Amino acid sequence: MTATNHVPEQLLRISGPGTAPVCAPGTVGDELSPALAEELAGLLKALADPVRLRLYSRIAGARGEVCVCDIQDVGVSQPTVSHHLRKLREAGLIDCERRGTWVYYWALPGRIDLLDQLPRP
Repeated sequence: MTATNHVPEQLLRISGPGTAPVCAPGTVGDELSPALAEELAGLLKALADPVRLRLYSRIAGARGEVCVCDIQDVGVSQPTVSHHLRKLREAGLIDCERRGTWVYYWALPGRIDLLDQLPRP
C-alpha cells in the first residue's frame, strides 16, 4: 500500500504522481469572525434546550405579545419556566414587560436571523 492510497484523486491530480499531495486552493469555506461566532454560539446555546426552544417557538409564533400565563404549560414547573425565559432574554431572543400581575413577552425581530450567517453546504 502506498502513502497516496488515502489521498483524494483531486489532490493527486494537483500534486502529480510520486510527489507529496498539495492542498487544493479554495477548499476551506468562509470563516466566521470571533465576535460573530461568540454571538451565534450564545443563540444556539439558548435554543439548544428543548424547553427553551418550545418557549421561544410559542413566543415567536404569536407574532406579538404573549402573556406568561399563556405559555407556562410546557411540562415543567413555573419557576423552571421563569429560568428558561430569563435565559432566552439574556441571549437577546426575547424581551418582556411587567403589567400589573402579569409579564408579557415578545420575540426580538432580526435576532434569530443571525443564524442565516452560518455557512451552508
